[in-house]
Amino acid sequence: MSSAKLSQPMLKKESNDIAVLLVNLGTPTSPTTSALRQYLREFLSDPRVIEAPRILWWIILRVFILPFRSGKSAKAYEAIWDASNDESPLRGGTRRLSEKLALKLEGLRIDWAMRYGRPSIEDRVTYLSQKGIERIVVWPLYPQYSASTTASVIDSLGKCLTCLRKQPAIRIVPPYFDKSAYINALKRSIEDSLDALTWEPERLLLSFHGLPVAYIERGDPYLDHCLRTADALKTTLNLPDSKFEFSFQSRFGPSQWLQPFTDTRLKELPSEGIKKIAVLCPGFAVDCIETLEEIGIRGRQTFLASGGSHFALLRCLNDGPAAVEMAQSLLEPELAGWVGR
Repeated sequence: MSSAKLSQPMLKKESNDIAVLLVNLGTPTSPTTSALRQYLREFLSDPRVIEAPRILWWIILRVFILPFRSGKSAKAYEAIWDASNDESPLRGGTRRLSEKLALKLEGLRIDWAMRYGRPSIEDRVTYLSQKGIERIVVWPLYPQYSASTTASVIDSLGKCLTCLRKQPAIRIVPPYFDKSAYINALKRSIEDSLDALTWEPERLLLSFHGLPVAYIERGDPYLDHCLRTADALKTTLNLPDSKFEFSFQSRFGPSQWLQPFTDTRLKELPSEGIKKIAVLCPGFAVDCIETLEEIGIRGRQTFLASGGSHFALLRCLNDGPAAVEMAQSLLEPELAGWVGR
């Protein structure tokens, strides 16, 4: 079955018991200190995210982090908040992607959830089960696998299922860090974005979300997945070494994190003669606080203040045509044997 066939309204009536659940990281309900405190408490309490002794971390989180970080994060969210829809870009982009995918995969119920915040995985899986859904394809929207992201989604899903008397059958979309559908979608998006510029970047910087080195040493494949994404993109874009590099952003705490650091490279590049850059964040399916505020606002300021002249943040795939086509291609093998039976 080709992705082109999947996009047609060919599903049989009995396929109405199948759902696809898109899962993204999470979002606060509003750009306020109280909402961010609630969101960060849930996010940073996940032992998959922070691998530290629980009692010690509980004290650090509640005494030192939440009272100070909540207000700062609220200001960052306020700078990018979608006031017209009263939602974060991450929530809006995930919602719109699910809506557009529903138009393509007629006969399937397409839903979405957040690992942290609302709507939660538990809320949506319970709802789908109550509506007679017996089979769910869960798609964690993380191209590169990490225990702190993908595994946490699966953990949450498992906890939810333990509360259901009648459990649906579950399939998980695997990481897609070097899948041709993903790389080609990124290529198309990058080329469209670069064509829209009135100037030519001297370098493309890929900025992935950071991870503590200790996690990699314990067996997390995240770094390998990032390197393979970067290599596949460099190859498909046919870029020379002089026009391409990658880095890691969003480090947190005193532990050693993956390097090179994005903020450091943004400071250094102008002194190395690179005055015009484009930055892409290929670890994010949808634009969010880390792309729009950390890179698009603060990263831009850092680069220009360091002597750069031109800066472009290339947007994530979001809910664009390339993202919808990619989603169809990635979902096809997971729906095999379920759709059109």
